[in-house]
This record gives sequence, C-alpha cells and structure tokens, in this order.
Amino acid sequence: MAGCLQIITTARRIPNSRGSIQLPGLPCTDCSCQAPCFTATIDVVPNMGASDSLAHNPFQPGTMVVLTLGSPREKFWGAVLTLAPEGISIRGIELASFDDLVSLIKENEPYTLGVVFFPMHRVERMELDLPDGSIPSLGQRFTTRTGLDPAAVLVPNPIRASEEQR
Repeated sequence: MAGCLQIITTARRIPNSRGSIQLPGLPCTDCSCQAPCFTATIDVVPNMGASDSLAHNPFQPGTMVVLTLGSPREKFWGAVLTLAPEGISIRGIELASFDDLVSLIKENEPYTLGVVFFPMHRVERMELDLPDGSIPSLGQRFTTRTGLDPAAVLVPNPIRASEEQR
C-alpha cells in the first residue's frame, strides 16, 4: 500500500463513540506522491484510580526490588522509597553485601542501610523480588535466615504506615 503518513498538529478533533479522537486525513501537501494520506487515531486514556495503580504499577513505595544499574555496573536489593521520571530512591544494600547484612542481623550486630537515589539513566532493569520456580526470592532467603520480614527492616515507618491505611 503506497502513500504517506502525515502527522497532523492542527486539525479539527472529533470525538467518536469509543472515547477516541480521530484526526481526519488531509490531502497530502508535503510531497507529490499522489496517494491518499492516512488518518491517525489517538485513544483517550482515563485517569487511574488508587485501586488501579498497583495493577498498572507494581513498583509502589515499600515494594522489594532488585535494581540493576549501569556505569558502573551494580546490583541493589531493597525497598522502593520513591519512583519518578528523574530516578528511583531505594533503601537497601548492594547485592554483593546481602550475606554480610544477614550475618550482622543474626548476630545482633549494628548495621546501616543505605538510602540512595539513582538517576534513571543508570537504571538498566528493575524487577520485583519474587521467587523463580524453586529458587526463593532474596526476601524469602532473608526471612528464612533471620526470622524477620525484610519490609519491616528496610521500609521506613512513614511508608509502612501509609501502606497499612490502604
């Protein structure tokens, strides 16, 4: 099918029965292809309610995640504090220090968890800390070895309080 695709920035907008807006095709004025131009359809996205937000964004504050970072290459395990277009704030530890943290907690030694912000250009991947088949998640391994819930250790009190109110 020959033709061109025009991006229409100033056109009359017409709502249709699906809640969409159709931009009517205009005769091609930018080229001499002599073929009909195509119309673009822009769907309207409704605002999400609070109950829909978890289904569409599982990375809510307090969620346990594994973060893979680039430049330099690092992995972090912890709880999401905030997630924004600029980056992610997380409370946790480098994945290489996981066993050391578990040992400190088991021996009732003092420990400090880092609260860090990573700009989005460093974030290569963020995944929920979930089991993979028969392999337990880091959170499950933490609980098995320490007897503590990782969210109770890693999530600050104000975030836990707001999660309990939901």
